[in-house]
Amino acid sequence: MNRLISTALLLLITIYMSACNNKLQVDLIVHHAKVYTVNADFSTEEAFAIKDGKFIAVGKNDDILKKYSGGKIVNAENRAIYPGFYDAHCHFFGLAAGMHQVNLVDVASMDELVARVIAFRSKYPDDAWIIGHGWDQNKWKNKEFPDNSRLNETFPNVPVFLERIDGHAALANDKALTIADVKADKYLAGGLVEQKNGKLTGILVDNAMNLVQEKIPSPTPEKMVTMLKEAEKACFSVGLTTLADAGLEKEQIELLHDLYRRKVLTIREYAMIMLNPSTLDQILKKGIFKSESLDIRSFKIVGDGALGSRGACLLQSYSDAPTNGFLLRSPQELDSAIKKIANSDFQLNVHAIGDSANRLILNTFNKYLKGKPNKRWRIEHAQVISPGDFEKFSLSSLIPSIQPTHATSDMNWALERLGSQRLKYAYAYKQLLKKAGKVALGSDFPVEDINPLYGFHAAVARTDKNNQPVGGFQIENALSREEALKGMTIWAAYACFQEDARGSIERNKLADFVVLENDIMQSPLNEIRNVKVNATYVGGEAVFKR
Repeated sequence: MNRLISTALLLLITIYMSACNNKLQVDLIVHHAKVYTVNADFSTEEAFAIKDGKFIAVGKNDDILKKYSGGKIVNAENRAIYPGFYDAHCHFFGLAAGMHQVNLVDVASMDELVARVIAFRSKYPDDAWIIGHGWDQNKWKNKEFPDNSRLNETFPNVPVFLERIDGHAALANDKALTIADVKADKYLAGGLVEQKNGKLTGILVDNAMNLVQEKIPSPTPEKMVTMLKEAEKACFSVGLTTLADAGLEKEQIELLHDLYRRKVLTIREYAMIMLNPSTLDQILKKGIFKSESLDIRSFKIVGDGALGSRGACLLQSYSDAPTNGFLLRSPQELDSAIKKIANSDFQLNVHAIGDSANRLILNTFNKYLKGKPNKRWRIEHAQVISPGDFEKFSLSSLIPSIQPTHATSDMNWALERLGSQRLKYAYAYKQLLKKAGKVALGSDFPVEDINPLYGFHAAVARTDKNNQPVGGFQIENALSREEALKGMTIWAAYACFQEDARGSIERNKLADFVVLENDIMQSPLNEIRNVKVNATYVGGEAVFKR
């Protein structure tokens, strides 16, 4: 009898072992999750298997666990999982540099600004320049641009250059202006060297900023790599796995090529080349570059300035100043570049904030894209649109690349700049979606915070970090949660020609995903910004765990 029992037990063990051996071997299995696949049906699943950096199966817990076995098996404990978050418009190099500069975000006065600069200088007394970023005079009691008198008193012998939050204006002290040989009678197209009573105030707007910026020493390549790794770590901690870097110079592109070749960086990059007319033909001839980690197939043009610094180009004067803003390039130069790029395989993405700049770019895009489907050209920001121009997004399948946190950051002063009639057609994300069919969501960091959940919250609730205003700012232009999630995953990937490889959790796509502690598709609106990232994975490998 015992012998029969032993034989039966051995048979059962043999059958079990055979079943296990018949399972397909994978690298990672994640089960008991709520998986937002963001596929065509926007379905949810429970589990998935990963091999060689890609999803190979997505389905129910029992199906995945019965069919696959892996070196790593993760019980997600019913947490929500999403495709890796995609920032469709950001500045990775700017974030990296900003982490080593004076942080002036949310300073409430010139007194506080100077105090932060002094504290920074005491920490880094040997730096040749003092560089800072993030001030916004619209948050001060006196909303006028500051002047540099306090900086001149405090730092008479050290050059100081402090960028405004939007990156389209800066405050420089006299020492920096002297080094750059900036004079009171200086004129240049697409920029402003502000002066009062014949004296420089230190305020430089748009193209005028370049006069000083080109004199600031660049960090060494070694230091830049360290800074980029720090920025990458910060991105992973908030669930970002792919970045569309909106405007890089030749040297930055070359550095990225080297870093990805040597596998120094893990985060995926869609690099936009900042347009330089002198090198345009050379780059077009060289052609696009595409890999799993780095894509270079688009140009970035900055068409106008920003609303906060009154540089955005408007059809009519600002409501609070006798200026229309300005274009940063002439219409003729824009037309010439757009025509050349339209005859290539490259994508073109143009920064346009004011309704005049948007009209010019929309008209020129449609002029050269007739009969050229699937170019996926983008309007970056698409912030203020004249009512009759929304329709122009649909003519050539143009993509609005929007940053929802800009709406909630600007809403307290945008009425002063635009007046009530124009404001109705500003930050009109739902209206843009209806005409374009897709919107790509980004943050524009470091102009705004890097956390993509802040943008998700701003898109669906249209309120700020304090959940104000009650009922939301121009709530008719809020996106649904499904639309917002698509905008920061599959639509963002589509806007970069990457929807076949990422943007959703589907078979044969790159295994980039993020695990959240709470489900943003179900959480109360006022709790979304507080949701934490539990883990971030790139290519099936954990790059961040809380």
